[in-house]
Amino acid sequence: MDFILDGFARALELLAQGDEATFSAVAATLKSTVLAMAAALLLGAPAGFCLGHFQFRGRRTLRLVTDTALSFPTVVIGLIVYAFLTRRGPLGDWELLFTVPGMAAGLAILALPIVVSHTAAGIEGLDQRLRTTALTLGASPLRLALTTLREARFAVILALAMAFGRVASEVGIAMMVGGNIKWHTRTITTAIALETGKGQFAEGIALGLVLLAIALAVNLLLAGLRRRME
Repeated sequence: MDFILDGFARALELLAQGDEATFSAVAATLKSTVLAMAAALLLGAPAGFCLGHFQFRGRRTLRLVTDTALSFPTVVIGLIVYAFLTRRGPLGDWELLFTVPGMAAGLAILALPIVVSHTAAGIEGLDQRLRTTALTLGASPLRLALTTLREARFAVILALAMAFGRVASEVGIAMMVGGNIKWHTRTITTAIALETGKGQFAEGIALGLVLLAIALAVNLLLAGLRRRME
């Protein structure tokens, strides 16, 4: 038990001293997570709206594929993204492998089905009279879409919270696509795995505390946003 308490004490000391390696991992995590979440929201919210709002051939199949992707193994996503970004892959000329943007692309693919599926579920759960009422009042297609998304805003916020949790805690994609390069693409989760494996328990705890603080801040932000929208 003493080594755990000593680890916590050393972790707080590292954070207070502003340990460069620790905060480098924090910076890489924040950059990749923000990029991934922005891409997932910009692509996933409109896709989820279309999937939940419109009736078209193949909709049920597409919905099944989206829901299945929620449990897609993350290491497989990392493998696929790696294959595309490697020099021998179709996107090798972009030189995104072992970079923060490349890592963010893989994380965005992980988060995208979460945003699409939960947004679609939120749209499907709305009162069907909303569409009829909006069209009767002369709403344009864009206005109808924005109104519908606004009514489903809580589902979208929940989707963002779940997607953030999945992205921020990801190890496989960050390791395979980012390469776990110190000072460059090493994230909090990959650093925790590495430092703990080397027996550097204090560094692992320090990074874990930072990750918990980030998760708490994001959830408080989303909770506040939800209250403002009520």
